[in-house]
Amino acid sequence: MATTQLVLQWLELKGEIFFRPISLALVIFSFSLLVLRRYISRNKAEESKLPPSPPRLPIIGNLHQLGELAYRSFRDLSNKYGPVVFLYLGQAPTIVISSPELAIEVLKTQDLQFANRPFTTAAKALLYGCIDVGFAPYGEYWRQIRKICVVELLSIKRVQSFKFVREQEVSLMIEQISLSCSQQTPVNLSEMILTLSNDILTMCALGTKGEGESGRARFGELSREAMRLLGVFSFGDFFPYFGWIDVLTGFVGTLKKVSKELDIFFEQVIEKHLVEKKKDDDKKDLLDLLLQAQIDNNLQRENIKAILMDMFVGGTDTTSTVIEWAIAELIRNPKVMKKTQEEVRRVVGRKSKVEEEDIHQLDYLNCVIKETLRLHAPVPTLVPRVPSESTIINGYHIPPGTRVFVNVWAIQRDSNIWINAEEFIPERFSNNPIDHKGQCYEYMPFGSGRRGCPGISFGLAVVEFVLANLLYSFDWELADGGKMEELDMSEAFGLTVNKKVPLQLIPKLYSF
Repeated sequence: MATTQLVLQWLELKGEIFFRPISLALVIFSFSLLVLRRYISRNKAEESKLPPSPPRLPIIGNLHQLGELAYRSFRDLSNKYGPVVFLYLGQAPTIVISSPELAIEVLKTQDLQFANRPFTTAAKALLYGCIDVGFAPYGEYWRQIRKICVVELLSIKRVQSFKFVREQEVSLMIEQISLSCSQQTPVNLSEMILTLSNDILTMCALGTKGEGESGRARFGELSREAMRLLGVFSFGDFFPYFGWIDVLTGFVGTLKKVSKELDIFFEQVIEKHLVEKKKDDDKKDLLDLLLQAQIDNNLQRENIKAILMDMFVGGTDTTSTVIEWAIAELIRNPKVMKKTQEEVRRVVGRKSKVEEEDIHQLDYLNCVIKETLRLHAPVPTLVPRVPSESTIINGYHIPPGTRVFVNVWAIQRDSNIWINAEEFIPERFSNNPIDHKGQCYEYMPFGSGRRGCPGISFGLAVVEFVLANLLYSFDWELADGGKMEELDMSEAFGLTVNKKVPLQLIPKLYSF
């Protein structure tokens, strides 16, 4: 106030020269300094209320402090600065949560406050402007399409109805591997599992794997490319004023090309389904159900295609990744492999193959899957959320629009929570009520709350059945003749965390 009064007095005393250009410039300059000072003071006050943060550089913020595997860098930062860390990833304000207590705050206590997700350049291009389940803004439309997915498409009853698809596709894979046994040639199991996951999902969702081998192969390539693009660094996502760089690098052009080809494919499949119109509910695939839901819920064609794209993005890579890491951990831990195979072979007996009815008796295999998901959560920091308005976490101010990552990977490897946290010990889940539903915040590989993964039952049904068959039918050796314990477990992070070096194994057909 004192400063303002002085300025007013000066104006009164010097009124006769106020309108001189130089005097006017001085007044404007003085007021600008005052406004700037107050702005800086206010920013400093607000920043003092933000969570702890490492020093950042101009423009790039804290990006230089992240390694190739961001979730590992996040853990290192949380070890130094605490369970909630504030970062600027480029120009994007970000917080990282690394404790179960604060995960509860974000995913449960303030779940509604954090129910939205940031739109990325790739998601907008590939998911029809983010009108899918994964990225659509929280509201009536999102509740509507999520209900369709949970109740109509991915219910336990619906998942069971696709039993014949899983059995058919797994049998084809087993036959292919058996041929390699007779030829004593190694197989790229990582590639085979990814193809299998895509084929199962395509059959369940669309009732076809594409028109002929070429169509099947092209759709597989496109869906994989879409998943890759969703994990690619985009300048526009971190530096809004530099989105034009994504055009120069060809990223935007590639997005347009892939999204257009996928759209053409989906259009063809939808038109075919509209002509056929299956009446028997047991024979309907997921697209048939979506087309019925379109009528019942007044949805548009783009809504249907966005949900279909969601299924392939969220269902293919995540499922194959879990199977890949499970086999890798078993190869690396021969005693655990032996124990798991003994259980599977004891339960299945002398039948020619594993049947889905056998799965519920495989308690130790279930522990192996849980332990795999503990060490290798498919999406290690979950898909980020953003608060719709300013809020408080652990006493710290979180501005609206801040990207919030929950570092599940760090929580599930926290030595304060888990004994021998870095070791693969399935026994820790024996007689343990923890499940995959996200109600235990020390263990939530599929997320939790409103934005938790709706396809858990579908994915686990595939994981359990595929693993049981691979362990029942074959014994496995490393293709390079190396020691099992020395298997390369390096990670490659894209949309999900895969093995950097694919599993090249020699299968040996098991016989009683």
